[in-house]
Amino acid sequence: MAIKKVGVLGCGLMGSGIAEVAARSGCETVVREVSQEFLDKGLARISKSLDRAVDKGKMEAADREVTLARIQGTTELSDLADCDLVVEAIVENLEEKCRMFTALDEIAQESAIFASNTSSLTITQIAMATQRPERFVGLHYFNPVPVMKLVEVVRTLATDEQVLADVHQYVRDSGKEPVACRDNSGFIVNRLLVPYLLDAIRAYEEGVGSLEDIDKAMQLGCGHPMGPLTLLDFVGLDTTYYIANIMFEEYREKRFAPPPLLKQMVLAGRLGRKSGRGFYDYSAK
Repeated sequence: MAIKKVGVLGCGLMGSGIAEVAARSGCETVVREVSQEFLDKGLARISKSLDRAVDKGKMEAADREVTLARIQGTTELSDLADCDLVVEAIVENLEEKCRMFTALDEIAQESAIFASNTSSLTITQIAMATQRPERFVGLHYFNPVPVMKLVEVVRTLATDEQVLADVHQYVRDSGKEPVACRDNSGFIVNRLLVPYLLDAIRAYEEGVGSLEDIDKAMQLGCGHPMGPLTLLDFVGLDTTYYIANIMFEEYREKRFAPPPLLKQMVLAGRLGRKSGRGFYDYSAK
């Protein structure tokens, strides 16, 4: 099945990026938010992202206008009824995701494929809230979505083979690179990345090195674009803490357990760049 119309649930940082990528690939795109205020912010984010693409010579001004014309914003779930693919990018909460998909299941056409952008929850948990688990996959994009090439395509025990093939083709057609993943919490990237980030915090707690030296060592020694503690500030310490707790609940392995310092920093409101302070101080920037 050719995917020609895409729905996106949520127009936050991830949802707006997913909608932009869909529209840039030529798909009619409907993005839904819970309020007009959030929707307007998300659409403005898309417009600003396209402006940057034009300024950098990566897009023609005329193509920007065509892309924006393909995007319809809405606060009504019913406007996603005729979409071929619906990608959910709402809050990382299992109950909220299940509630949303249960409602959407009653509205969407039978041929529609459902996908979740969850980074830590298992897809099976969410898919079973619908009557179409065979047409449900994970589509895990990475931030910033318009820039990052990778998409983790997650299959469950119930996912239909043709649905999987259609989704892989859609990802490639949108200019991204799909990798196939089993339905395990964290998939490939976070399953490897989260223990690394948590270990960096433990190393700092134990006095292995200073913030700057731990980051510099991983940058220069392993060729990473940024050190683990800088990356934690960029991702958000609250986000990492939340994901780590979900993964620890799933696997019950120490490597996924959040270190005490991470919990303390989250409780103290030191969440990283977004709060002005995490491991580093960003208040002057």
